[in-house]
Amino acid sequence: MSGPGAPLNNVAAPGLHRGGAIEPGGAAAFTLAMPPAMSLPILIAVSHAGRSYPARLTAAMREPAWGAARLEDRFVDVLGEAMAQATGAALLVAQAPRAMIDLNRAPDDVDWSMVAGAGNRRAPHSAANRRARSGLGLVPRRLPGLGEVWKGRLALADLDSRIETIHRPYHRALSDTLDRLRDRWGAALLIDLHSMPPLRQPGHAGEGAEFVVGDRFGSSCAPGLAAQALGYLAAAGRRVAHNRPYSGGYALDHHASPRRGVHALQVEVCRSIYLDARLDQPGPRLPAVAKALAGLVRLLADEVAALGDPHAHRQAAQ
Repeated sequence: MSGPGAPLNNVAAPGLHRGGAIEPGGAAAFTLAMPPAMSLPILIAVSHAGRSYPARLTAAMREPAWGAARLEDRFVDVLGEAMAQATGAALLVAQAPRAMIDLNRAPDDVDWSMVAGAGNRRAPHSAANRRARSGLGLVPRRLPGLGEVWKGRLALADLDSRIETIHRPYHRALSDTLDRLRDRWGAALLIDLHSMPPLRQPGHAGEGAEFVVGDRFGSSCAPGLAAQALGYLAAAGRRVAHNRPYSGGYALDHHASPRRGVHALQVEVCRSIYLDARLDQPGPRLPAVAKALAGLVRLLADEVAALGDPHAHRQAAQ
């Protein structure tokens, strides 16, 4: 097992691994639980639920409690843990908070005007930092209703450190795990798990989707996987949507490669169906939602295994 703060350069053994570092010599930036048997070709990843806030980070925020709660995928890691425990899927969970670095953004998706000492490293409004222009780039800058998240500008050395000690090790662990699962099964699936605020249907009085399944409009996985996920959730009586308003982000763009047998889906879960009425703490309906999602994992695992190479599967089982 890697010690706290140690980068995870290669996922070689089953068990609980800790990797990256929130601060130099500090707590691990993420944990990876690898079941011994790798009994499913599935990795569940949770990148936006981290709640390990260094004191210096909260001191730099204008409204730390409110801003942090708005940025977090509040307690969706609890759903991910329940799904993994029920199914035996691998589970990667970020402990570093999204306020510190957004692991579902590209490392160059930065609003460089918020970085002191950046100079001309990047044009402030290039195509690469399209999400940063909305205020939600690699380091979030603005939130609706709050405005600026930070009291001052971010030091360039601090940004570089977060990329090297959190972002790169997390995605290296994600990539290595998907490769191991693909080698074992012939195909692998990333379920990038997120949560969303309650949606409203434009032009309708009713409630919006409880789940949004994103596949980057068909590019991140075999077509049947998204269809199976949507059909399963709809048959369970859940309100579902496909790609709108969330089709997936950097994790799907960077890691999905269906031609190599690596598939990826983003699953957004409405916070109102698993949190309490204040959308603040896990609520009484969380176990039922986790059970439904565990069923989805099992269904997709069968579909992904069928996409794999049976010969490679037989070899791995020996």
